[in-house]
Amino acid sequence: MLQTLQISGTAALAPTLVLGVTALLLLLIDSIDPEESSSALLSGVATLGSLVALAAAGAILVATGGEPQSLFQGQLVVDGMSLFFTFIFTSVTTLVTLASYDYLKEFRYKAEFYTLVMLAATGMTLMASSNSMATAFVSLELASLPSYALVAFLKNNRGSVEAGLKYFLIGALSSAVFVYGISLVYGVTGSLQFDAIASELGNTGEGLVGVLGVGILMIIGGFAFKTASVPFHWWAPEAYEGAPAPVSAFLSSASKAAGFVIAFRVFTVAFPQSTVGVDWVLAFQVLALVTMTLGNFAAATQENVKRMMAYSSIGHAGYVLIALGALTGSANQAFVLGAGMIHLVVYGFMNTGAFLFIALAEYWGVGRTFEDYNGLAKQAPVACVAMTVFLFSLAGLPIGGGFLSKFFLIAAAVEAATIGTYVLAFALVINSALSLFYYSRVVKAMWIEDPVGDFEVGGYPTGLYAAIIVAAVATFLLLPALGLFTNVAVDAAASMIQ
Repeated sequence: MLQTLQISGTAALAPTLVLGVTALLLLLIDSIDPEESSSALLSGVATLGSLVALAAAGAILVATGGEPQSLFQGQLVVDGMSLFFTFIFTSVTTLVTLASYDYLKEFRYKAEFYTLVMLAATGMTLMASSNSMATAFVSLELASLPSYALVAFLKNNRGSVEAGLKYFLIGALSSAVFVYGISLVYGVTGSLQFDAIASELGNTGEGLVGVLGVGILMIIGGFAFKTASVPFHWWAPEAYEGAPAPVSAFLSSASKAAGFVIAFRVFTVAFPQSTVGVDWVLAFQVLALVTMTLGNFAAATQENVKRMMAYSSIGHAGYVLIALGALTGSANQAFVLGAGMIHLVVYGFMNTGAFLFIALAEYWGVGRTFEDYNGLAKQAPVACVAMTVFLFSLAGLPIGGGFLSKFFLIAAAVEAATIGTYVLAFALVINSALSLFYYSRVVKAMWIEDPVGDFEVGGYPTGLYAAIIVAAVATFLLLPALGLFTNVAVDAAASMIQ
């Protein structure tokens, strides 16, 4: 029965529809009594909507085995890749909406906050299913516009408003670059749909290869912004530091994954290397090397924990870019692309959990520097154990799934067997060692250093604690259980490789 419903059409978009309907329901609840909207009710509706969307994605994946389902004359496609990433988006959204119950208790406009989160998540799921440059651009804007407002949500906080404005301005610039690149590709091929672009590229005249190359580079620039990759990474430290910590968690995990899923689909389906005539693999190799190196070295110089995590997320974007930089002709391309997808799954839990721990510290009124975290484990040992798991897993130690996901990326780069991919594998190892240095500073502060002054934690917020514990358990269990995602990721990637 589920198979029939899935094939029927709109049922394939059930996760997207659930998220969109949840956003509308939140607005309806708020319109009934805007001054007395219950934080528990709003958080509960948003969290339940995310969980239902997650379950729907899993049910469709099981029912169809990831077989592609084309919708709206091929403008959207629901397949293993889109469902895999929908799992990431909905998991992160669930954790963020659960944690926000406590974080937003004293704030106004709670319904607007949850609505913006759900609308952004809706755009991300559409990005994962986009099979056309037009739908990719529209869904990217649907995911981005609510994000700008979320960063500036703390309207009385100058840092938050300034961060939102900077994010918006850089986002507008990158969108212009992205859409202009789309126009150049359309001018060369006369098509916007990914598979149609690929079929037209074989007939492209030599005189148009330069125009196509410029278009592809501009499209890469648009993706670099969405994934906070160099040189469009400037917004990330400002936005993550100024935004509410749950928003930082959402943007650094779900939004980054959204940028990567559309990049994976565009470059494997629309621009296959056999016909494109432009070496975009080399471009991604350079981008990956510069992004991971700059991100980690910048993180190592920070004294602000939240800003350190922002630069750390830039470094992880560089790691995932290996999945595109290692798509050489000699590589097992399905495994290479799957390795990037696997890392994004683990990253979604460990990075979200780390930012939610920062949200917990902000809830208690703890400062943002390493010194402010001194001795915190004496008063909140459970939360600090969770933070230790997140940070060491991010560094690649065998305490969480980050160890295996980084191993897969290294193996994929080495298997590609080119000088460029060997350099990427070596750079990942060196940068991971560097990241252990600055992650350990937080762990040392929490567990070893003595508190600078007298401080008492102001209660143990249920929603934040629950979200952090769930993320920590998931991060830890993904070390032995990552195989549950490996075959799904590789099969989804194989279905798109041409």
